[in-house]
Amino acid sequence: MNDPTALLEATQAFVQAKHGSDSSGHDWWHVDRVRRMALRLAAAEGADPMTVELAALLHDIADWKFHDGNAEIGPEAARQWLVSQQADAALIQAVCEIVAGVTFKGAGVATEMPTLEGKCVQDADRLDAIGAIGIGRAFAFGGAFGRAMYDPEISAQHHEDFTAYQKKSGPTLNHFPEKLFLLKDRLQTATAHRIAEGRHRFLEEFYERFLAEWRGDDMAEFLEC
Repeated sequence: MNDPTALLEATQAFVQAKHGSDSSGHDWWHVDRVRRMALRLAAAEGADPMTVELAALLHDIADWKFHDGNAEIGPEAARQWLVSQQADAALIQAVCEIVAGVTFKGAGVATEMPTLEGKCVQDADRLDAIGAIGIGRAFAFGGAFGRAMYDPEISAQHHEDFTAYQKKSGPTLNHFPEKLFLLKDRLQTATAHRIAEGRHRFLEEFYERFLAEWRGDDMAEFLEC
């Protein structure tokens, strides 16, 4: 398929069909938000929009979290799709490398992207994990996997490698210090860093408010009356 517009339209339809019934925060609208943000970052940073858009559309096509921790299945699924559409070999390679490297793999694991296009897609995905939408997605994911919102007896962990991160099963609030609070400082484009400031502050405010309400601290002024 040599028509870029036709390839993008076919890929969008393919991804929508794959993600349409998801309720874990990895639904089509997550993909669409990442696609739109990645294109904004690409325009601001000077990245190739075709590579960015295709990689953003396919970045969660077979996420390891839903495939028994298999991190290879995602880029392979993306490759098979693009080959079936007769996409250019260089484009396929660029997109699959981004899909393979986009995911967070633990606090102790570096996941820098080597290309500007990869940076734009990874940053867009990480921006969607913080702020108000990121909070909603975190609790949607926890609910989908049967995890408690919070358990004060279970401490957050610093996962030193991908294997340890794949095995984590703690309550949703632990996901904030284990991943979400770390994302702002791991963004790789200047544009994403600017966007992240407000979202990160909101994330911190929510976390503190959640713990205050859990402890009942917000009732102190009423109990003194």
